[in-house]
Amino acid sequence: MNVKIVNQPLGQINADLSVEFVTPAQLETHPHTALLKQAGFKADLEQLCALHEHRLLVCGIDNNASDELYRSAMAAAIRSAMNYGYGTLKLAQYTQKSFKALIEGVLLGSYRFEAYKSEPKPSSLTEVIFSNENHDGSGNAIDELEAILKQTTIIAKATNFVRTLVNQTPDDMTPQQMAITADILAKNNNLECTILDVNGLEDEKMFAMLSVGRGSAHPPRLIHLAYKPENPKRVITLVGKGLTYDSGGLSLKAATSMVTMKMDKAGGCAVMGIIKAVSELNLDIEVHAFVGAVENMISGNAYKPDDVLRAKNGKTIEVRNTDAEGRLVLADVLGYAQEYVKADYLFDYATLTGACMVALGPYTTGVMGHNESLKQEWLSAADASGEYCGILPFNRHLKKLIKSDLADVCNVSSKPYGGAITAALFLDNFINEDMKEKWVHFDIAGSAYTESAWDVHTYGGTGAGVRMTLNWLMEQCK
Repeated sequence: MNVKIVNQPLGQINADLSVEFVTPAQLETHPHTALLKQAGFKADLEQLCALHEHRLLVCGIDNNASDELYRSAMAAAIRSAMNYGYGTLKLAQYTQKSFKALIEGVLLGSYRFEAYKSEPKPSSLTEVIFSNENHDGSGNAIDELEAILKQTTIIAKATNFVRTLVNQTPDDMTPQQMAITADILAKNNNLECTILDVNGLEDEKMFAMLSVGRGSAHPPRLIHLAYKPENPKRVITLVGKGLTYDSGGLSLKAATSMVTMKMDKAGGCAVMGIIKAVSELNLDIEVHAFVGAVENMISGNAYKPDDVLRAKNGKTIEVRNTDAEGRLVLADVLGYAQEYVKADYLFDYATLTGACMVALGPYTTGVMGHNESLKQEWLSAADASGEYCGILPFNRHLKKLIKSDLADVCNVSSKPYGGAITAALFLDNFINEDMKEKWVHFDIAGSAYTESAWDVHTYGGTGAGVRMTLNWLMEQCK
């Protein structure tokens, strides 16, 4: 979908269809009040009414609507318009602040993944044109709107890039293919790219990650992408869990729980999308993205409950459940990332625990770490970007639940409570002391994938983590 801004009043823009947001109060004085009411339109939030004889699509919005509501309403309007036969659509501004939300509504709301459809349903709608004029007739500075459009488009397209990676099937997006995708991204975006195969992982003593991938016909890969501008203000390390498929291993998942496990690579996909956008935005920060790309499968060579694994940092791990594999991969990738990059901040993204969904619901990312003020910064970044985050607190008593009598730490808790927190506390064992206050863990198990549409999201990957991280990173450049 092409989105552009023009320095023209709305009435002078040539387009097939107009979109207009109307509050219940505005409905009473609308030029087509009688016709809209006859059609049952009450201007409820996201209620739509198409007046085709007037080439007008009206969408309900609340009085004093927030950016979030404009984003969601725009997504609803664009999806409806894509089902018609119109090629172009136009609309006015509502507030300059809402322009970003409206662009996101268009680009994220219009996303479709139809790669596996034998007969995809293309939409006639190809272009959305914004006027710099407000709906009340007042104007806005076109150069400011153009800057918002450019930045928001890069971020939204990076989000859609992640969604597409997440939605690809395990046979198509293997660890090797994930590495190939990263290499192509590096070439297209002038990034540095390093890939470690099994031999490289063995040389680095990354035996926890190697063990998880041992039962698969598709061997693991470690991916390191780097964006290095001159004289950066910060150095940021991003680590992503890239389980291209998770059967649970010998601790086999229930059949119904396996169906969406292509999404277990969402953390790795997210850090690839983030560094893609960072390079296109030309941010004045150095960013390193590390992905542990692995497939957790069953074979005679699969790792087992009762195994003791030695991670890259030398710590030993008692395995009691092979379905708690993501934390084993992250243990090694976090160790590798800290050894090779001295960063100001370290953030990891992982579809780590179903317990996070139990705690926060299916829309919210769990935020965990030691630094309270840093976690609060992320809540603000998420709120500003349209993502939901909630803090899950550490405490010393929960840490006792992953104690092992056999090894340094156990990969699962001894009690079935606080699972998202104990998983993060497991990762804490692999964070260097000098990075403890600079590290934040994001559990995106609930927010990374959806099987029912909500807000700007359609079925499948959501791109969780991309928008909020870019918001936080851009704040660091100020």
